[in-house]
Amino acid sequence: MASLFTKIVKGEIPCYKVAESANHFAFLDIFPLVKGHTLVIPKREIDYIFDIDDVELAALHIFSKKVARAIEQIVSCKRIAVSVIGLEVPHTHIHLIPMNSMADVNFERPKLKFSPEEMQQLAQAIQQAFGRL
Repeated sequence: MASLFTKIVKGEIPCYKVAESANHFAFLDIFPLVKGHTLVIPKREIDYIFDIDDVELAALHIFSKKVARAIEQIVSCKRIAVSVIGLEVPHTHIHLIPMNSMADVNFERPKLKFSPEEMQQLAQAIQQAFGRL
């Protein structure tokens, strides 16, 4: 059975897409820790990040770096935190989290809620920044 993220890639479930390549996909987390919290995934469904071969893993991180640079252009932050925890969805994903303090990457704190319009505007801004890189 396809994962939630595979369904997003196939367009079966809507998302706020920020970037896409032939093998990768990035979209805003709908339960963000902070504004701009983004998930980056391989399009190929792979449950555990360390099951990915070295070439694909490197490509995933290179794509993530470009997405992070686009986020930095749109969301005010000191850095982009990177987290791979991946128990909630059985599909490898990297969290890119704009951060100004360590508290910004605490997954136990309440998640934020933005309107669909705010999410769409943010996704479009990051998409445009990604396209300029």
